[in-house]
Amino acid sequence: MSSPVQRHPLAAQTADVLLARIRSGEWPLGHRLPGETTLSAQLGVGRSTLREAIRELAGKGVLDSRQGAGVFVTAVDVTEDWDAILRRASVVSVLEARIAIEAEAAALAAERRTPADLRAIRRALAGRAGTGRNVEEHVDADMAFHRVVIVAAHNDVLVEIFDTFVPRVRRAMTDMLKIRPLASPEADHAAHADLVTAISARDSRAASEFSRSHLTALKRAFA
Repeated sequence: MSSPVQRHPLAAQTADVLLARIRSGEWPLGHRLPGETTLSAQLGVGRSTLREAIRELAGKGVLDSRQGAGVFVTAVDVTEDWDAILRRASVVSVLEARIAIEAEAAALAAERRTPADLRAIRRALAGRAGTGRNVEEHVDADMAFHRVVIVAAHNDVLVEIFDTFVPRVRRAMTDMLKIRPLASPEADHAAHADLVTAISARDSRAASEFSRSHLTALKRAFA
């Protein structure tokens, strides 16, 4: 059992102790915390301090206070700011996440794309081919292409996740291509054209594989 809380501010310190016990696995996900009287005695704090600590953790998504039922664990840790995670993440980690997301998005795009979606994808493919040797323009056009494919999946969550990746990937791609240009821009463009062909044909399996193989090759370039 954790030692009683002794330092001020009591509510913040109490929240820290509760979070530490949740992280340790003492109270698993979905578990109901002990009653207020028991818990305040364990921690050596007043019930009003405990309530304030619970409110703090509820605001962070860790606890949920349900009227008449008790306080339940809804997350085992505080969710870190997404932008901070991406800034710290390696490019390879971000690309691995993109593979997971975009391979599925490509399959969904093949199933769900509309004629308007397909026109937008083909325009983005042509725009990607017309960037010439300008690295920044090429990277922006490439990001735009991948985004319209995800838009064609008609899943707002996937689009939102991809949009958070763009700044991190854009910087890394630009830096890499300035140092190490594509060995074969033609082959790279052909890989994207193959993806468009699969989406056009509503071949979800091929679309997924083309997306996965392209991004996996990109991941190897950064590894």
